[in-house]
Amino acid sequence: MSAPNPELRRQVIAIYKELLHLGKDYPLGFSYFRPRLHRAFMANAQLQKEEDVQKGIERAEFVRKEIEALYYLKRYRTLRKRYDGA
Repeated sequence: MSAPNPELRRQVIAIYKELLHLGKDYPLGFSYFRPRLHRAFMANAQLQKEEDVQKGIERAEFVRKEIEALYYLKRYRTLRKRYDGA
C-alpha cells in the first residue's frame, strides 16, 4: 500500500475542522452534530484512491455550503421578523 497523499490529508483535516466549527451553531446543537460528522468521516476513512478521496472532499464542501446557506436563511428570517413585523 502506498502512503496517502499529504495534500489530500491536509484538505480532509481542514474541511473536518471547518465543519466542526460550523457545527457549533447547528440548530439541533453541537452534541447532535459532532457525532454524526465524526461517523460520516470515519465511514470514508478506508478510502485509498486519490479520486475517491477527492470525491469525498467535494461532498464535504457541498455539505459545508448547505450548512452555511441554512445559517444565512435563519439569520434572514430572524431579521425579517424583527423589522417587518411579519
